[in-house]
Amino acid sequence: MIRPLARSDLPGLLRLLHHMDQSPERGVLAPEARDLEGLAEELEDGLVLVREGEVEGYVGLYPFWDGAALEGPLAYRREDLPSLLKAAEERAQGLSLERLYAFPREENQTLRKALEEAGFGLLHLTYFFVKRPEGLGYPVPEGVRVEEGFPGAEIYRELYRKSEEGWALRLKWTDEELEEHFQDPAVHLLVAYQGENPVGMAEVELEGREASVAYIGVVPEARGRGIGRTLLSEAARLARRKGADLLRVRAHHHETGALELYRNLGFHLEEAVATYAKELRASR
Repeated sequence: MIRPLARSDLPGLLRLLHHMDQSPERGVLAPEARDLEGLAEELEDGLVLVREGEVEGYVGLYPFWDGAALEGPLAYRREDLPSLLKAAEERAQGLSLERLYAFPREENQTLRKALEEAGFGLLHLTYFFVKRPEGLGYPVPEGVRVEEGFPGAEIYRELYRKSEEGWALRLKWTDEELEEHFQDPAVHLLVAYQGENPVGMAEVELEGREASVAYIGVVPEARGRGIGRTLLSEAARLARRKGADLLRVRAHHHETGALELYRNLGFHLEEAVATYAKELRASR
């Protein structure tokens, strides 16, 4: 039976989460808490598969971009995954959502196959790398300078439009949303200029003693000149200045240049996550 999550289900869900944690081949986006109190505070809209009074599966929904992201599905048995996916899709349609997203780890072939059989399509693989921010100092190319600060919505959108090779979700943000985002003291934007022309940018997000390069990009006509390396160097400098001792970066599977750069600079692969999506409106 699949039904809404109840507080009495939390011990069983916690056991299921610990089961997932035991192997990267079971990894998927899931609740972060690993204690009953934390789970009770974190969970909002979840469904559990209960068999003989025991929690055997879980799937959750939370707002994400233009639809909802799935937490899970998680299950001890592979054959339970399709029913959990179906229940989540029915729940999403009842909420009039347009799209569902799922984020299994690359190694989780069992769930990835279940998602594809349920009509989810692979959008991309994202590789996450980590490194201490030392040892990344590189000279700025001649004629290039890097400035910190939001250059305005129009310039930002043009840079993002030219340099983004995959989704361009930021292009949907209003001027007010962009301004508010970059007013956050934990968010820093570095913009590279060649002469007076903006040619690249890197967005750095700080949390505790960690810094994440949430986005880095260079316009096509300025690539191959070391500007991306310079932006990464400046991101590392900013991270050190703000007290971070770990730098995280990411790249999609098609961004071969970025992947090669990170590996050559001593970044270590932390994990790889597959992004799947399914359109819901067309299936009604």
